This record gives sequence, structure tokens and C-alpha cells, in this order.
Amino acid sequence: MRRKILIGTGVVAAGVLATATPAFAQDAAAAEVQVNLDNAYVLLSAVLVILMQAGFALVEAGLTRAKSVANIMMKNLMDFCAGALAFFAVGYAIAFGADGNDFFGLGGWFLGDGATQYGTLTVPVTFIFQVAFAATAATIVSGAMAER
Repeated sequence: MRRKILIGTGVVAAGVLATATPAFAQDAAAAEVQVNLDNAYVLLSAVLVILMQAGFALVEAGLTRAKSVANIMMKNLMDFCAGALAFFAVGYAIAFGADGNDFFGLGGWFLGDGATQYGTLTVPVTFIFQVAFAATAATIVSGAMAER
């Protein structure tokens, strides 16, 4: 039995080594791969931050009476939507605008031509990541007003 396992393992290992080709060993452009990985990581992080909205909604729903749960859920959804629209209109331009100074940007309103890239991240990825935080901040503040 033991001998059969060793022979089977040897055959599989030989098969893997026999099918390896030099094409798999070619180097990709390291800088391009790094940029793509950076964008993918930040986008994944943005999705996780957006999922925090659901967590805050559930916390607020648990802290209110049963008749107010639907109102709390809708309030959190509207907070996210209004926050995302406001950040789209003016927030990104203030934070990352091309014109202006280090404290206040003056270009790129509505993600227009003056929208600048942050490092190697693309503008849409940076925008989604920053929207997630801006809208989450609005939801946290509105949680204090539940059933008031």
C-alpha cells in the first residue's frame, strides 16, 4: 500500500515537471503588475468599507424599536446615496483637485478634467475608496439621531 502511494506521488511529480514550459517562467512587466495589484487591493478594501454600511444599519436597527427598523434602514441607504452624490459633485475636487493649494483643490468638479490621480491608483478606484469613507462618516453621525 505504501509503495503504491510513493509510486503514484512520483508519477504525479514527474508529470508536473514534464509539463512545465519555459513560457511560464517569462517575466511580466513588474511595474504594471504592481499597479494592477494596488488597484485591485484598494478596490477590495473599498468594497469592505462599503459593507460597513450594512453593519452600521444593523447596529442602529438593533438599538431602535421594531417599528422604526425600516426607517433606519432607509435612512442609512439615503445617507450613503446622498453622501456619494455630494462627494462626486464637490468632495473629490476639494480633496484631489489639480488647481488650488495643498489644503483645498479647485479643479475636477464632477470628476471632470481636473481630477488628479493619487499615486498609481486610477481616478475611479480612488473615487470609490474615498466615497466609501465619506458616506460611512455620514452614516456614523446620523446614527446618533435614530428615533430622535
